[in-house]
Amino acid sequence: MSSIRHLIQGHTRDIGFPVKRLLPSMEARTVGPFVFFDHMGPVTFDAGTTEGDVRPHPHIGLATVTYLFSGAMMHRDSLGSVQLITPGDVNWMASGCGIVHSERIPEEIREKKTVVQGLQMWVALPQADEEMSPGFWHYPAAELPYVDVEGGKLHILAGSAYGQTSPVKAHSPTLYVAANLQSGGKLQVQADYAERAVYVVSGAATLDGEALAAGTLAILEAGAVVEVQAQQDTILMILGGEALDGKRFIWWNFVSSSKERIETAKFAWASQQTDMFPKVPGETEFIPLPDR
Repeated sequence: MSSIRHLIQGHTRDIGFPVKRLLPSMEARTVGPFVFFDHMGPVTFDAGTTEGDVRPHPHIGLATVTYLFSGAMMHRDSLGSVQLITPGDVNWMASGCGIVHSERIPEEIREKKTVVQGLQMWVALPQADEEMSPGFWHYPAAELPYVDVEGGKLHILAGSAYGQTSPVKAHSPTLYVAANLQSGGKLQVQADYAERAVYVVSGAATLDGEALAAGTLAILEAGAVVEVQAQQDTILMILGGEALDGKRFIWWNFVSSSKERIETAKFAWASQQTDMFPKVPGETEFIPLPDR
């Protein structure tokens, strides 16, 4: 019997640069608290342009989790946070009742034609925290624990795994680990969390003997301890956590357990109500509310 419940290949969208979306999908809308999973790049951007810049836009009811493999991005938000994120760091932004942020490519990255590649995830906040005050936390790579495994190294990004606990301010039991494995390297994914998945960023691996190509998200069966082995030098992610405490609705950048709350947020952004969605200091642009 296979230990894989679903294999998700996702679909690539061009939003000024290539983005592969794995969640939500027809096969699985969530994995633990993760409700959204985008793989950005790899891509380079031309100097003197705004290619790759994401103008100010709003969020409610979720935490954005940004992690880069290469390149850099500049985060700004309506709390006044200004933070450069570089490979191995984690940016964790809890939107709660409402926040606005932008993400832009630094000019130095453009001028040097540095490849930008990373993941942006959304974690649905527990219902009790959906209307919390927004917050932003940056965790440099060196502050997040590393674990050696056979033929590789793990970076514990959020939650507890492999005997280590990340300092990242997760709001519910969360599993998020980056793994760099040399060819032949192995690791076990324990059944410590109710919902888990493995994503192959680059390279190739097997999961209990089943082949996983780059760009594949494998949703695991509950309770199964599985072994992942790299068939070549491979980067992969392990993600999951406890199941959500109820259904979530997603519309554009808004996540909530209440459809009515999303309608309120839509109206507030369309009318640029700064009590719910304050301006981002230093920014003059914004992404309008989409038609659908």
